Amino acid sequence: MPRLSNVLCSFLGLTATAGCGLFPSGGGGAPPTTGPVKATGCPTTPTQPIAPGGYYVNGNTVCTAAGKSHLFHGVDRPSLEWSPFGQNLSAADFALMGSWKANTVRIALNQDFWLAASPIHSATYPQLVDSAVNWAETAGMDVILDLHWSDKGVLGSCDPGGNCQQKMADSNSITFWSQVAAHYKNDGRVLFELYNEPHDVSWDVWLSGGGTADGWSAAGMQQLYDAVRAAGANNLVVAGGLSFAYDLSGVPAHRIKGYNILYATHPYNSSGKSPTTWDFSWGFLTATDPVIVTEFGDSSSVVDDAGAMVCASDYSQQLIAYADMHNANWTAWAWFPGGCTFPSVIADWNGTPNAPGMVVKTALLGYHEPAADGDDAGTRAGDAGAPPHPSDAGTHAGDAGDAGTDAGTHPSDASSQ
Repeated sequence: MPRLSNVLCSFLGLTATAGCGLFPSGGGGAPPTTGPVKATGCPTTPTQPIAPGGYYVNGNTVCTAAGKSHLFHGVDRPSLEWSPFGQNLSAADFALMGSWKANTVRIALNQDFWLAASPIHSATYPQLVDSAVNWAETAGMDVILDLHWSDKGVLGSCDPGGNCQQKMADSNSITFWSQVAAHYKNDGRVLFELYNEPHDVSWDVWLSGGGTADGWSAAGMQQLYDAVRAAGANNLVVAGGLSFAYDLSGVPAHRIKGYNILYATHPYNSSGKSPTTWDFSWGFLTATDPVIVTEFGDSSSVVDDAGAMVCASDYSQQLIAYADMHNANWTAWAWFPGGCTFPSVIADWNGTPNAPGMVVKTALLGYHEPAADGDDAGTRAGDAGAPPHPSDAGTHAGDAGDAGTDAGTHPSDASSQ
């Protein structure tokens, strides 16, 4: 029987350059050629508190309440960071992600749209986030809510027409997480990524907060984590490292005190982030902690076998294989048709994969993760590829119908690399 990747490539008419002939293991990545990272595994009795329907962390392993190990694999969904209405957000859009058998979607947010005291607050924004969470869960995906853009501690100063990626979170981010965590504390399928891409601060400031070179005071990861737990939420928490969330080398000496914590990295094919740096920068941490690659990609283009220019995909292929070998979780940037430089994994809103998207889709179709209740993905109602469960729909306060689409152009949002 031909490999799944070969079947897909033949069907779609893609070449090896476009990302075909990828993953002979039958899962996302290639068989380990050096010894894989050993998973801690899951005891039959949970060792940490669990948010309802969710997960807990044991050593370097994410576990379900039933004692099954779990890996998150999926895509990133931008637009709610630059628009309070999002772009093309709908149940159908999330269903397309689910058709790739993604079990996770990471949704980028803006604290100035959420917080009521902000001059650019949108009264419908929390309800739209609710709807997005509901659509994602109905499509069989867990949700990572990512604080993508912030305001240096001055509410309303984030110009949504620009780029509000700051060096670190701020005092308003603490308020944001207090509210968001309280809102979703009874839904363990929602994870909280505390801040998108910290950079140009020390590891001490990263952990504990403090002054920045720009003259404003940053909030540290420990403060953001504490705000989540003070709200009564036991949901999984995700913390990205420095160098725009790429570097996790300082984590062992600057650990967040707490439980149910994953550490995030953002490898892009740019200077200082080549595969030869992965072991030192973040791969080593997979031996002791759950690591999730919450963004990755390549903004360059290459010439394929037919002489056409296509989005580069080799870096994504190597990244997924490496993540699999290290039991690392991942979500790919991005489910948004912004072209190679964005970088995107889809060519249009119909979910047509481009070359790196084909790499991502092939990997996702090859996994067989357990769902939150311990069943195999795609085998229970609500999972990717299965009919939605009636109880999954309409369970979030303020859930509305399909949200309005912002037809305008988006600001350049490719993560800083």
